Amino acid sequence: MKILLAVDGSEYTKKMLAYLTTHDELFGANNDFTAITVQSPLPPRARAAVGADVANQYYEDEAAKITGPVDKFLKRHGINAKLVHKTGAAGEVIAKTANSGKFDMVIMGSHGHGALGNLVLGSVATRVLAHCTSPVLIVR
Repeated sequence: MKILLAVDGSEYTKKMLAYLTTHDELFGANNDFTAITVQSPLPPRARAAVGADVANQYYEDEAAKITGPVDKFLKRHGINAKLVHKTGAAGEVIAKTANSGKFDMVIMGSHGHGALGNLVLGSVATRVLAHCTSPVLIVR
């Protein structure tokens, strides 16, 4: 299977990764894994003030803070994942990546907000579910 792992460096990502690595019968290293992290874009004025090169380096540095530990953890469990970072609205970018990359499944952690929390705060998981054509496994 071709599996997209949505990671953000939170405790919920750690729970998802723990679930993934303890269920070898479902998610063994013979699958094709890609870990994606999505950075919120800098405000246009800030990006213009610092320049595109500085902004792009900032995005890369922030992504490395998240994907570095994820990559290390996965490798300890025999999983070599491709690492991807993008910029934009996380839910939409994850779903678009899953759809365009023809992933068989998306796996992500969820903060577990209730209906009211999703209404007020929004939810990356809710947006992925709304826009993704692949099955989505949400670990809480």
